[in-house]
Amino acid sequence: MAKAKEPERPERPLTGKQAAFVAEYLIDMSATQAAIRAGYSTRTAAAIGAENLTKPQIASAIQAAQAKRAERLEITADALVRQNWELANADPNELIQFRRVCCRHCYGINFEYQFTHAEMTRAFRIWEAKQTKNSKEVFDRQGGEGFDRRKPPRDDCPECNGMGDGEVFLHDTRNLSPAARLLYAGVKQTKDGIEIKMHSQQDARSEVAKLLGFYKEKESSVDPAEVARQVREEMRKMDEADGLDQAA
Repeated sequence: MAKAKEPERPERPLTGKQAAFVAEYLIDMSATQAAIRAGYSTRTAAAIGAENLTKPQIASAIQAAQAKRAERLEITADALVRQNWELANADPNELIQFRRVCCRHCYGINFEYQFTHAEMTRAFRIWEAKQTKNSKEVFDRQGGEGFDRRKPPRDDCPECNGMGDGEVFLHDTRNLSPAARLLYAGVKQTKDGIEIKMHSQQDARSEVAKLLGFYKEKESSVDPAEVARQVREEMRKMDEADGLDQAA
């Protein structure tokens, strides 16, 4: 006669420290730091934190709290996947670029130095102020005016030999695409100039793979190329399901 299955024991209620651990863990998802903030010994916090995550009553409390938070914020797993996927595939050139632009001689008359309109006006006024009644000097317009540094270098320019001038260009962050907004992490003024900060695209790719269940954080036998292929295939299926397939 088969032995009757014993009824499952109800989960034990959380102790005060365990409840504090759950609350602290939800802040930054760090078991060690959560244990320290909850009042456990700093010396044993790493071990206690890891052990707490394996206890059914604590794991259930964390899962329930995360579900409530997601419901409040209307967050779904698909939304998190899509957000990280957009971040992973954002183009950094939408934030910052290194450009090769024309030099001052590329489009000048006879490849001489070219001015902007404002520069030519100032140069003429300075020249004019130095002239006397007996002056016979003619104002040298050199390569003329109309310089526009947005133009590409000319291959036949004898001054730069088609290399132009290199410059760093920062885009206006008020006019970014949704994906570029996810990539943008702020701006920092340093002694050397402005630094554009970006969120890690590699971390976003890893997060997508984890959310889709293709590998776990501590696994070492995973083929990154295969994971990437599986992620792309899964995203294609999601796009098709949502009617976003570009090929359709």
